[in-house]
Amino acid sequence: MKSKILALFFLIVSFQFASAQKYVSKNGHIRFYSHTPMENIEADNRQVASILDVSNGEIVFTLLEKAFEFKVALMQEHFNENYMESDKFPKASFKGKITNYSKVDFKKDGVYPAEVTGDLSLHGVTKPFTTKGSIQVKGTTITAMAKFVLVPQNFDIKIPQLVENKIAKEMEVNVDITYNPY
Repeated sequence: MKSKILALFFLIVSFQFASAQKYVSKNGHIRFYSHTPMENIEADNRQVASILDVSNGEIVFTLLEKAFEFKVALMQEHFNENYMESDKFPKASFKGKITNYSKVDFKKDGVYPAEVTGDLSLHGVTKPFTTKGSIQVKGTTITAMAKFVLVPQNFDIKIPQLVENKIAKEMEVNVDITYNPY
């Protein structure tokens, strides 16, 4: 099922990016972390699919919410059933652009500052989103990295009062996606 969704995603996006210089990733990494005095919550998703068009800076990614892995199985169950409602909202996605892509030399090794702006869709809610990060070019491999704060309430993610002291109001999100030529 996951491979069918990824194949369909890449097929649809491929038409959209026709004749462009594309880089792809099927196993990007997104990690989120929440700290409270009561409990730390962290999860990793290493199944993030993404396409980067270096000719114009367009970038898209998608992930399945159920692919987040927690150290504690009960946290993973609560995340999917109670908060993210992963059966109802199975995917999160981002579609946007590296706004300063002209300052990134995709043909020269180095680390370049990047700013990304676009639309982030999470839990059935789409919002404008901007963050800063970096682009690392090393040979034919490109790695995009960003760290930002996400507020679950902004995406209509409800935290029950019973556990609201165990879950931070803001989540730290780290993105690390390595692309290879398409």
